[in-house]
Formats: sequence, structure tokens, C-alpha cells
Amino acid sequence: MSRIAETASLPKANLHYYFGTKRLLYRAVLEDILTLWLDDMDPIVPENDPAAALGAYIAAKMAHSQNRPHASKVFAAELLHGAPELRAYLGLDLRRKVAEKSAVIEAWIARGLIAPIDPKHLFFTLWAMTQTYADFDTQMAAVLGIDKLGAADYATGTATITRLVLRGLGIAPAGETMKQQRRTA
Repeated sequence: MSRIAETASLPKANLHYYFGTKRLLYRAVLEDILTLWLDDMDPIVPENDPAAALGAYIAAKMAHSQNRPHASKVFAAELLHGAPELRAYLGLDLRRKVAEKSAVIEAWIARGLIAPIDPKHLFFTLWAMTQTYADFDTQMAAVLGIDKLGAADYATGTATITRLVLRGLGIAPAGETMKQQRRTA
């Protein structure tokens, strides 16, 4: 707690006042990470274009991987340990948000805007693809023969993930028709 207070330029007493214990501070950090990520789902609403909404969601998730990779690593470590501090949050808030956004995906499917897919598993796939850029950035940099991923690598990753997801759903990324996609594949 002393090191955290020093890094944040706060008196240690303030941390104890607001959070009480290291455990409660850790839980608050985890919940803040998830809240931020869940807010990224906001463009996924029935009236939005699926390509634009999903593209915005992927871009936001990739921006977090680029700008806040430690957040993803802390979250992943929590999950790898059985989510002792997040189990209730995952079972309530995350589950509720995924159910809400899954209903939007199902509505898009019913309207013929995207190909049929299990919405929850689509979200699992999106999370895996985007968070990999934070959690396994060292591996990616090694394969690319660089010291650290840069902005261009994240842009390429974002474009690749967006294209794979949208094409898999039978829709074209913004400004591209499916016929143009087939020619460039």
C-alpha cells in the first residue's frame, strides 16, 4: 500500500480510508477494468449497423490492449486463479451485460443483417482475439522480430480482427462490399 500511495502521490491513509485493505483495493481495480470493458459494448444496440458497432467494439478493445496492457494481464491472472475476487461480479454484471448484448446480436440475425452465430461465443472469441494483444504481446513481438508492438502492429491487428469477424458474420467492413472482400482475400 505504501508503494501504491507513493506512486499515486497520495498519503497512505487515503488509500486505507477509501479502500480499507489491499484486497478491497485489488477488487476495485478489477471491477474498474471490467466496467471500462463493458462500457465498450455500448455501440452494440439494435438500431446501429452491425459492422459499425462491432468494428467500434473491436477497436475499443484493441485500444485497451495497446494503452492498458497491464489491466488485461491483471484480469487474466485473476481468472487463472479461479476469479476469487470477481466471481460474483462475473456472474451478475458481466453475465447481465452479455445477455443484453447477445439479444441485440440475435435481433440482427433475425433481421438478416448478420449470419447466424451463438452470440455468447462470439463475445468469447472477440475477447480472446483482442486481449491476446495485451496478454501475449511479448510472444507477438518475438515472432515479428521487434522489441515491442507499436501503433502500426495494433492497427494491423485491429483491421485483421475486424475483417475476420465481419466476414465471418457475412457482412462487409465499412466502405467494402462482400464482392470486394472476395477479390482481396
